[in-house]
Amino acid sequence: MEFLCYHRDRQDSLALRMELLEAHWSYMDRYEKEMIARGPTLAADGEKPTGSVHIVDLPDPAAARAFAFDEPGYQAGVYRDVLLRRWRNLLGRTMWDFPGGPTEGPRHLVLGLGKGHGPAADLAVPADRDGLIAYGPLLSDDGATWLGTATLVRASDPDTARALLTADRYAEIEVHPWRFGGRS
Repeated sequence: MEFLCYHRDRQDSLALRMELLEAHWSYMDRYEKEMIARGPTLAADGEKPTGSVHIVDLPDPAAARAFAFDEPGYQAGVYRDVLLRRWRNLLGRTMWDFPGGPTEGPRHLVLGLGKGHGPAADLAVPADRDGLIAYGPLLSDDGATWLGTATLVRASDPDTARALLTADRYAEIEVHPWRFGGRS
């Protein structure tokens, strides 16, 4: 089962985040084989971290909760909240398989949060796949209910990234600058 985990930083937690960086990486090293994608979301300056995205393949929702809430930054109070949802890898690859590599062009996390009623949207991979790093629906723990869509994408700007999703089918679409993560 695949899960998307998005830890959002608490305001003014950058110093604590940096202090725990090695502990965070060591923790994530334990999940190297399960990792589909990872990396920080960034402020508009493209440098200051605002959150941490991990897409992982784990046995069940309990393992996903343990992954999300045992993370050292979460335990120490770096994050203000955590979005944890089942996710389906419609591209069938990891970010390391992305032909655009880790640095070519601006990258974004796009989260389309469903309205809570009505039919699912954007269940098919867009025809223009060139910029897609990861793409798939956000689902309930049992995988039966569509809750939204999440993608990591190379796009020239946030509006281009947002346009991947059908705007009127979501309560909200968030776009965050993002970059490949992990040890340098």
